[in-house]
Amino acid sequence: MRSVLGTSLSTAALAVAVVGMIVAVLAARRSDARLWKAARWGAYTNLWILLVANLLMVQALVVRDFSLSYVAQVGSHATPLFFTIISLWAALEGSLLFWGLIVAALTALVVYIHRDSEGPLVPYALATMFGVGVFFYLLLVAPANPFAAVFPVPTDGPGPNPLLQNHPLMAVHPPILYLGYVGMMVPFAFAIGALLSGRLDDRWLHLTRRWTIFAWIFLSLGIVAGMWWSYEVLGWGGYWAWDPVENASFLPWLTATALIHSTMVQERRGMLRVWNLTLAVATFLLTILGTFLTRSGILSSVHAFAEGTVGVYFVVFMAIILVFSVMLLLGRTDRLKTTGSLDQVASRETVFFFNNVVLVAFTFTVLLGTLFPLLAEAFRGVTVSVGAPFFNQMTLPFVVALLFLMGVGPALPWGKASRKGVRDNFVQAGSAMVLVAVISVVLGLRDPYAILAFAFAAFALVTNVREYVLPVRARMQAKKENVLAALQRVMFSNPRRYGGYFAHFGVIVMAVGITASSALQTNHEQTLRPGESMQVEDFTLRFDGMWAQDQPQRFSVGATLAVSKNGRDIATMEPRLNYYPTQEDPVPTPAVRSRMTDLYVVLMAFQPDGSTATISAIVEPLVIWIWIGGVMIALGATFGLVFGRDGGYGAGGGSRDRTDRRRVTREGEDPAEPGDPSTERELISTGAKR
Repeated sequence: MRSVLGTSLSTAALAVAVVGMIVAVLAARRSDARLWKAARWGAYTNLWILLVANLLMVQALVVRDFSLSYVAQVGSHATPLFFTIISLWAALEGSLLFWGLIVAALTALVVYIHRDSEGPLVPYALATMFGVGVFFYLLLVAPANPFAAVFPVPTDGPGPNPLLQNHPLMAVHPPILYLGYVGMMVPFAFAIGALLSGRLDDRWLHLTRRWTIFAWIFLSLGIVAGMWWSYEVLGWGGYWAWDPVENASFLPWLTATALIHSTMVQERRGMLRVWNLTLAVATFLLTILGTFLTRSGILSSVHAFAEGTVGVYFVVFMAIILVFSVMLLLGRTDRLKTTGSLDQVASRETVFFFNNVVLVAFTFTVLLGTLFPLLAEAFRGVTVSVGAPFFNQMTLPFVVALLFLMGVGPALPWGKASRKGVRDNFVQAGSAMVLVAVISVVLGLRDPYAILAFAFAAFALVTNVREYVLPVRARMQAKKENVLAALQRVMFSNPRRYGGYFAHFGVIVMAVGITASSALQTNHEQTLRPGESMQVEDFTLRFDGMWAQDQPQRFSVGATLAVSKNGRDIATMEPRLNYYPTQEDPVPTPAVRSRMTDLYVVLMAFQPDGSTATISAIVEPLVIWIWIGGVMIALGATFGLVFGRDGGYGAGGGSRDRTDRRRVTREGEDPAEPGDPSTERELISTGAKR
C-alpha cells in the first residue's frame, strides 16, 4: 500500500511540475493573470504532495516497513528512534526525496512572496524552478524510487551507515546544507528569468539579493556543521581534510561569496552585469555538481552514498543547464553593456573586483584538484590521488589574499579616494599587521603562511573595527549617547553594511582558529598500562582502565583517563571505539575537552584483557574559534538580511530601495547601500556641528 501511494505521489509531483513549467512560460509570454495564478497553485500543490510523501516515508521508517526498498536499505529494529527518523537523508533515495521537498518548499515560498509581481520576470523564474523540480522528481520516479517494493520482504535491515548514527549532528548538518544548496536555485532562476524576459536591469538583483544571502547563510552553517561533525566523529583530530565531497560544498560557497560582493558593484557603479549573471548560473551548477559527486558513487568518500545509476541523469542535467545558460547569455550580450567604469585603483569597486578574481581562482583550483583524479582515470586509465598537501599549498595564498582584501575594502570609498584618506585609514591597520608578524616570529612561528595569516587577520580586524568605532564615537559626541545606544543606532542605520562587517569578523576569527590549530598543534601517541601516564604539553593523562557497554545497535569499548594540568585534576575523559554489526572496522568516538586550547583524545587500540590501551592525544589551540566564527558569520549575514531596508522581497524593490536611501540620508545617517566610510563620518560630523 505504501509503495503504491508513495510512487503515485512522486509521479504526481513530476506531472504537476511539468504542467506548471509550461503554464508559467505561457503566463510570462501572454501576460495572462489566470495562467499566472494557475502556475502559482501548481507550486503550492507540489509542496503538499512532497510533504505528504516525506511524512509517509518517515512513518514507514518508524514502523519498520521493510517492504519498501529504502526502509530495507537503512532501517533496522536495533536503530534508536532518533536515528531512525533522521535516516530519511541517510542514503541516496531518501536524501533525494527530502531534497525534492526543499525544492518544492522554496519554490512555493518564492511564488508566495512575489505573487503580486508584474511582468514576465517572476513567471519565467518560476518556470525555471519548476524545471529544476522536474529533474529531481524524475529521479524519484525512475532511478531512485525510495518507495519501490521489495519481495520477499526481509525481517530486518542493516540500519543507516554507522558514521551517520554516531553523532546527533547528523540531524542538522544535512538539512542545513541542503537548504544552502537548493537555496542557490533562486538566484539562478531569476537570472534565467531576466535573460528570458529581456529585463536585464538591476531588478533581478533586488529581487534575489536576500534569497542569495539566505542560501549563503545556510551553506555557511552547513559547511561549519560538517567540519564540527568531522572533528567530533572521525577521530583524526581535524575538521577539514579536503575530501572531494567537502570540496563540493565549498565550491558554490566561494562563487556565492563572489556574487554577493560583485552585486554591490553593479548596484553602485553599473558594472559586472554579465559577470553577475554568470556567477548566479555557475553557483547553481556547482551545487548540482556537488550533488552529483555525493550521490553518483563516482567518488570514494566517508560522505558519499552508494553507487547508483543517477550519475548519468546528473551529467545530462548539468549539460542542459550549461548549454541553455550560455546560449541565453550570448544572445543578450548586446543588452548587458556596462555603464560604469573603474575610476581609480584605490577604490572599493577595485577591491571587490580583485576579491572576485581571487575567489574564482580559488574555486578553479579546488575544482581542478577535486576532479583531476576522475579525469585522469577516465581518460588515461590511471589512479591519481590529490590530497591535502596539494590543496594546502595551492590555496593558502588565496586565503591570505582574501584576508588582506577584507581589510582593504571597508577602508576605501566608492569612486575616487584621496591620498590622505587612504593613508589615515591604513596607518593603524598597517601597524597592527607589522606588530603581529613580529610577535609571531619572536614566539617561534616559522611557517610563512601562518605568519601572513595572523598578520593580515590583524590588519583586517583593525580596519573593520574602525568602521564601527569612528561613527559610534562621532555619534556619542554629537548626540551625547552612551556606547551601546550609539552602536545600536549606527548598526540599524545600515544593517546590510554593518551586518557584513560582523560577518567579516566571523571570517577573521575562523581564519585565526584554523591557522592556530594547524600551525601550533601538538600530537603524541603512547601505549599505557593501567596507572601509567602520558604527557602532552601541560596536560597529564593517567590511564585508569577499560570499560565496555552493550547497546541495541552497537557494542562500545572505552578507556577512562584522568586528566590533570599543572598538577591539578581538571577532567575525566572516555574515548571509545564503537562496533556495529554491519561495519568491519570500529568507529571511533574521540573525547574532546573544548576550551581556548582543545585536548582531543582518541582510543587507537587495546588488548582484549584490558592490560594496555594505545592513546593518541592532540593539543589544538583555538579550535573553538572556528565554531564561534561560523556562528558570527551567520549572525552578521542574518542581521543584514532581516533588518536591511533594501526592498529585496518586493516587486518594486528598486524604487523602495531608493526611497529608503533618501529618507535615511535626510536624517543624517548612512545611506542604505554600503557606501563611502568618509561619507558617513561627514554626515555625522555635520549633525554634530548643527
